[in-house]
Amino acid sequence: MPELSFPPRFLWGSATSSYQIEGATREDGRVESIWDRFCRVPGAVEDGSTGDVACDHYHRWREDVALMKDLGLHAYRFSVAWPRILSEGGWRVNHAGLDLYSRLVDELLRNDIEPFVTLYHWDLPQVLQDQGGWVSRATGEACAEYADVVSHHLGDRVKNWITHNEPWCTSILGYQIGRHAPGLRDWPAALASAHHVLLSHGWAVPVIRTNSPGSEVGIALNLKHVEPASPSGADSEACRHFDGYFNRWFLDPLHGRDYPADMVADYAVAGHLPSGGMSFVRPGDLETIAVATDFLGVNYYDRAVVRSQDVPEDQNEARTVVVAPESEWTNMGWEVYPDGLCQLLERLHREYRPPKLYITENGASYDDGPDGDGIIDDERRQRYLRDHFVAAHRAISAGVPLSGFFVWSLMDNFEWDRGYTQRFGIVWVDYDTQKRIPKRSARWYQSVVARGSISTD
Repeated sequence: MPELSFPPRFLWGSATSSYQIEGATREDGRVESIWDRFCRVPGAVEDGSTGDVACDHYHRWREDVALMKDLGLHAYRFSVAWPRILSEGGWRVNHAGLDLYSRLVDELLRNDIEPFVTLYHWDLPQVLQDQGGWVSRATGEACAEYADVVSHHLGDRVKNWITHNEPWCTSILGYQIGRHAPGLRDWPAALASAHHVLLSHGWAVPVIRTNSPGSEVGIALNLKHVEPASPSGADSEACRHFDGYFNRWFLDPLHGRDYPADMVADYAVAGHLPSGGMSFVRPGDLETIAVATDFLGVNYYDRAVVRSQDVPEDQNEARTVVVAPESEWTNMGWEVYPDGLCQLLERLHREYRPPKLYITENGASYDDGPDGDGIIDDERRQRYLRDHFVAAHRAISAGVPLSGFFVWSLMDNFEWDRGYTQRFGIVWVDYDTQKRIPKRSARWYQSVVARGSISTD
């Protein structure tokens, strides 16, 4: 069979986040997070569940590292739970929380697995939310202090750092759409939050570099390949706006381009900005946000085919939305479109020139479970990953400096507002017994990692 070989130093890994897998939400000095609070709002989570136990990774991390070792993974991306780093009732460093991650890092390194640490993956301490959350500049300052504590403690061993995971979700999903914690629906709050998240990134990068000499630092954005539903002017305009809302509002300031002027104008016309306009941006902020980084993390799941909502009815028949057939949608309701990954990576390389790129998340939710013999034949996930690996290889061949791929996720887990209704893992988790079973996709991925190549047939 034809084989596509990846570069010799290409990193193959998997990814998780603290609230989604750890459990133990009331142990060893951990304080309440915004997700602990949000999960208890009636109707906030689809199945009414919480992350109180999740995958019990807090107690089973050695078992989970052994799974990674068995699969031959080169790297593991995980997040630190900010609420574990605060002592009960105050701001003192909670060494019991820090020690968990220190032991985890040591175990990873003993097994030749490179740790990639994400500092913020959405579990803000509730005490900070009570003081304004990300709408407050003070939360950004607190995040920089948190980054100092963690990087000082782990920086001698961790050499790859991600400041934030998906600022769009933190700000827009959490403060405007309301589907994520803290569950607000307030446009001005969302835009101020986005700025303070990016600002805290800018403050954190030099702190991490000081505490962890020789390390590489970046940020992970959820991004979409965006295209209009038709060649019409209305659809093209809607596409421009969506791209600014989802992609450019974060990409542009991170790469020294200020916030996109077209989107500032759009938000002003729509009444989305705070009463003082962009007054949350202070002198020097944009320079801080545009601090040089070593890589950009890309979380890719699907594309956006954008259709204008205000085109007259008599034009509808001329406008075709080209999407995958119904059979090519995941259980999350996301279209399977691997070509979009290559198109997105090529665009990022062409327009923003990050020195290095990682796919920090890519994967699919399918509900295949164990058969009578305990085998989980998740062929759809295997095909999904194969096709996205092929797209990544195509981007590398086009000159994109892609250096690694982290499959989401190592194991089934708490999927935020969808609770336990979605299974993204290459490892099955029985939530009643906490038994882990590698799916066939995991064994296939194991062979890809071992060979450093994939078959195209």
